[in-house]
Amino acid sequence: MRLILIILTILIVFFGTVIIYDTHRFVVERFCFKSDKVKGGLRIVFLSDLHNKHFGTENSKLIDAVDKENPDIVVIGGDLLTARLGESMDTALKLVRELADKYPVYYGIGNHEFRLFLYEDDYAGMKEKFLEGIKHENVKLLRNEMVEIPDKNVRIYGSEIEKRFYKRLEKTPMEPEYMDSILGEADEEYFNILLAHNPVYFEEYALWGADLTLAGHVHGGIMKLPVIGGVVSPMVTLFPKYDGGVFNEYGKTMLLSRGLGTHTIPIRVFNPGELNVIDINIEERQ
Repeated sequence: MRLILIILTILIVFFGTVIIYDTHRFVVERFCFKSDKVKGGLRIVFLSDLHNKHFGTENSKLIDAVDKENPDIVVIGGDLLTARLGESMDTALKLVRELADKYPVYYGIGNHEFRLFLYEDDYAGMKEKFLEGIKHENVKLLRNEMVEIPDKNVRIYGSEIEKRFYKRLEKTPMEPEYMDSILGEADEEYFNILLAHNPVYFEEYALWGADLTLAGHVHGGIMKLPVIGGVVSPMVTLFPKYDGGVFNEYGKTMLLSRGLGTHTIPIRVFNPGELNVIDINIEERQ
């Protein structure tokens, strides 16, 4: 009995230490891609799922990490804030503005930002505060919109899919024409980057024409196990197919960030926060 108690104590201390450590740190993960469509090189820093968390005073550690990479653009994959009535969004909004002082910022909607627009009355002025807080000449909010970077032959789309596609426990089928209906047809002459918060529909994104899908939402599956990967998704799916990293379908690619913060289950186990650096044809940069 004493031996069992000793073993349990050791396990509790070990996992408690891992949780505290992983929940309060982030790592920089780098990815390299090539495409004949992209002119020259393009470096992207991708942030997702911060959920109002801060690393250092006013996110100084996170900003320093971005600056060290010297990106051409910063892309946000959604859920920088948490949609909870009365909860401050100041941490997320200030981060966006500080990044925009230095870089072009393209902001894709996550399910938490989406709630502010969908349930305006329930969130009492939070939508207006959000829009005012990210107002900056270098910030482009992409709600089923596209922006073009002509000198790179790149188009960036931000998709805002409906609430039914975030249903828990089961995947709601997405109609074949749905992506066209919200974004229009993808022009294959361009390198099309799609900001799509929910990775579950990667096949649909790829078939639509997204050369590179940037997604988040899953938080790496909360706990990352060897070989198995992530344990549970926000849609309450055990061992989700898409938990983090690079995936390929139909000749297209998705980079799924493990995100930076936490929500609902405020822990990370063997699964630290993640800042993503994406280089496309980077050796061609001058």
